[in-house]
Amino acid sequence: MAVDKQLGTEDNPDIMEQGQSVVVEQEPTRQELISDAAQILVNEDEVLVGDELLEQPMPQMDFNSNLVEFIDDSILTKIASDLMSSVESDKQSRSEWEKTYKEGLEYLGMKFDEQRSQPFEGSSGVVHPLLAEAVTQFQAQSYKEMLPAKGPVKTEIIGARTIETESQAERVQAFMNYYIMNVMKEYDPELDMLLFYLPLAGSAFKKVYFDFVTNKAVSKFIPPEDLIVPYEASDIYSAERITHAISMSLNEVKKQQITGFYADVDIPETDYGEDTSDIESTIDDTRRFSKLQRRQKQNHIRNTHCFRHRRI
Repeated sequence: MAVDKQLGTEDNPDIMEQGQSVVVEQEPTRQELISDAAQILVNEDEVLVGDELLEQPMPQMDFNSNLVEFIDDSILTKIASDLMSSVESDKQSRSEWEKTYKEGLEYLGMKFDEQRSQPFEGSSGVVHPLLAEAVTQFQAQSYKEMLPAKGPVKTEIIGARTIETESQAERVQAFMNYYIMNVMKEYDPELDMLLFYLPLAGSAFKKVYFDFVTNKAVSKFIPPEDLIVPYEASDIYSAERITHAISMSLNEVKKQQITGFYADVDIPETDYGEDTSDIESTIDDTRRFSKLQRRQKQNHIRNTHCFRHRRI
């Protein structure tokens, strides 16, 4: 038997009332939870909430820009403090070597001691020139091997030898010898000085870099006391830090600032002797440097190559 079923409601017979609707909220996914948590960043100095994170613009800089100009002063101060503390520790670790090196310089016999009190006041002393003679002979013989008349550069072809590679090797050798012997005027005297200090200290270094002041590559001798590395390091390549202690005049520092190599900051006045080691004082006395000559290079700069892996 067919039964008619009433459809619709009293107000609108064409709409069927289905009852009350229930809205079910879905649980957030893991990605949504991480995104919500990233909206708040808390550090030691400030709190950034929500869209404020997106308002921090990234500084526009060239690849070769000086990062000092983009880093906050407080962070730079902390980096400098940590580095200077580490460099001072490296310098203290080689104190025994510095003492031995200083005594070796005194035994060269190049310094006249006018204040001898042993065995009696005003007595004269004699230092045998054997050490100085051995150093000079080593310097003369090594110089001929390191800097022959045709130039110090010799090329070697690795792999198959062809007419093209042999011609290229000859061109490279000729150009580099020309550049070292004619353009890099400082190469000869700096090498000569290195070979004098090498037998005394046991190690000596040369630094080859592009000088923006002279607009050419230069090769400078670095005395062993001016290159500071952790004394336990087996070689330079594995050293945690490599620091070049540079003594520069105010004029030289200003030139580097004008070229943009150094940041344009105020340079405080310093007196000679504030950061001078015993080795530097002994060498200056041996060379008979006057006080005026010493004051001309009174600005001490530390050029450190290291890896920064800690969060600041």
